[in-house]
Amino acid sequence: MIVVMKIGTPEAEVSRICEEFNTWKLTPEKIVGKHKVVVGLVGDTADLDPLQIQEISPWIEQVLRVEQPYKRASREFHHGEASEVVVPTPNGKIAIGEHHPVALVAGPCSVENEEMIIETARRVKAAGAHFLRGGAYKPRTSPYAFQGHGESALGLLAAARSASGLGIITEVMDTADLDKVSEVADVVQVGARNMQNFSLLKKVGAQDKPVLLKRGMCATIEEWLMAAEYILAAGNPNVILCERGIRTFDRQYARNTLDLSVVPVLRTLTHLPIMIDPSHGTGRAEYVPAMSLAAIAAGADALMIEVHPNPAKALSDGPQSLTPERFDSLVQEMAVIGKAVSRWPQPAVVLA
Repeated sequence: MIVVMKIGTPEAEVSRICEEFNTWKLTPEKIVGKHKVVVGLVGDTADLDPLQIQEISPWIEQVLRVEQPYKRASREFHHGEASEVVVPTPNGKIAIGEHHPVALVAGPCSVENEEMIIETARRVKAAGAHFLRGGAYKPRTSPYAFQGHGESALGLLAAARSASGLGIITEVMDTADLDKVSEVADVVQVGARNMQNFSLLKKVGAQDKPVLLKRGMCATIEEWLMAAEYILAAGNPNVILCERGIRTFDRQYARNTLDLSVVPVLRTLTHLPIMIDPSHGTGRAEYVPAMSLAAIAAGADALMIEVHPNPAKALSDGPQSLTPERFDSLVQEMAVIGKAVSRWPQPAVVLA
């Protein structure tokens, strides 16, 4: 349930109303929009009469029920407006959201060694990337496949951050590793295989780093948004949704089916920023450029693209990785589409 306050409502009145809702054993959450303040009510609101709520203050303009099972993630809960996630990086704050330029995330699937990760970071930064991706801990289908270097790779990511000024996005697989990952990561990633690891979702929701939540390979949109709800309900409002392809019946020609339709669908359902991962979505480097361009045209807020200095020798996901040279040319191609949809000002916007 959401309570829409009238324009000009005094702050003291909003506070008084929130205190009143606390006595009703509800959790009020104040959301400040461009023109109005909305108070979201979380708890057992099924039997509450909206007219009864409206009577507690003349400053209440409207009381609405949120019909979706995901409350905090719903667009209604955020007074119909898109939210943004602002990430501090060595080069300044990068804002990710519907009303900002497309943010670019690039880097290898796995951190292999110091020379490789620093070289890649510098190359993708020069091409226009804002964040470096790289796995220290890698969930793999086979127990015999390369699992990542673990904690030692976190130190290499920190070195790459210092050398390039890029923000770091890396995955956490286990609640026991969260503190170590959070020390290095500017954005903590929850991978597709952990999308419904509810214990992990609660833990990342209780820490203050932004969270990148990848869609599970067999997850419905509602299941994905309910997973985001776990993080939001634990107290972390900074969640980015990442579509990375879903499992369908045809895997002969592409690794997954990249569901670009989620961009307009999510735009109507949630206020959260939307990222597209065309590398995992296709599994083949030759398909990544076309899907990257299509994602920007569809309205994606960010892209995550795998880049490796020598894909043929990559320890994981080499076939879907672009070379730095191809990534550089792709950024120029993406700029054409980005400018056409007014999401690619030059230079990219960096908040002071």
